[in-house]
Amino acid sequence: MEVEDTSIPDVRLLTVRYFSDHRGYFLETYNKRVVRNLGLTSCFVQDNQSLSIKRGTIRALHFQVPPKAQAKLVRVLRGSIYDVAVDLRAGSPSYGRWMAMTLTAESDGSCSFRAVARMGTAPSNRTPKWPIRSMSTMRPNSNKALCGDPTLAIDWPVAPADAVLSEKDRVLGLFAEFVTPFKYEDR
Repeated sequence: MEVEDTSIPDVRLLTVRYFSDHRGYFLETYNKRVVRNLGLTSCFVQDNQSLSIKRGTIRALHFQVPPKAQAKLVRVLRGSIYDVAVDLRAGSPSYGRWMAMTLTAESDGSCSFRAVARMGTAPSNRTPKWPIRSMSTMRPNSNKALCGDPTLAIDWPVAPADAVLSEKDRVLGLFAEFVTPFKYEDR
């Protein structure tokens, strides 16, 4: 497994190795020992999967607030997505900045680029030390989200008129109105 830093400190791209032959392929999607050796200490406790059936599907920036905050490990199982992370940590040098990368099932290290995109997420059981990213599980009273916001100016690869959103995501708050419960921990 290889690790690549991104424009937001602590958001990292993990790339796994495929082993292919005439039957198909095999890959190790997660190995606790390997991940810890790379300096990532979250313990992932759940495995989720989502399916987007229309191109241009945008899932809002969902996250959990403390004390139920979570780190996320994201993997595309089919198709491709435009995955977005926003730094919501007060005091962070990159507070309010977003970054995005295209994740595909083929390159495997959101906004669906293809008619069908399937992704998996593995949330942790504790507050992350890095920024939030776009997918999360639902924990009552701790689930929050942000969506299209001129303050963040996320460059989604789909025209606003073509975006496919859930009714819940259409009415979310704006970043400019958000009071962050996250604190930056300088290491």
